[in-house]
Amino acid sequence: MSKKAVLVVHTTYTIHPEDKQIFTNAVLSHISATRKTEGNVYYHFSWDMVDPNTCVLAEGWVNQKALDDHLKSEMFQAALKAVIEHVRILERHGTLYTVSGETDIIPETTN
Repeated sequence: MSKKAVLVVHTTYTIHPEDKQIFTNAVLSHISATRKTEGNVYYHFSWDMVDPNTCVLAEGWVNQKALDDHLKSEMFQAALKAVIEHVRILERHGTLYTVSGETDIIPETTN
């Protein structure tokens, strides 16, 4: 049985064009380790296909403790510090969702 996310975080960051690589380097340093963290279901950063200066973060956690532990972790704090000190974030929006159910919306295909 796979882990199910009961908490979903969706955040967008609009980054100054000159700071995109700095931002990327700061977050790349902890993505793989975060994905292996106990309680993490998924952790994805990606650049928007329409606005190349907007980055989207989607993450899922099994419970609040797992998310809180991540936010307090040394690796997250180091990445956050690098972003705060070196990246001009022009706009940021973040939402935490509590999941009450799950339904697969992609139909199975047969070939």
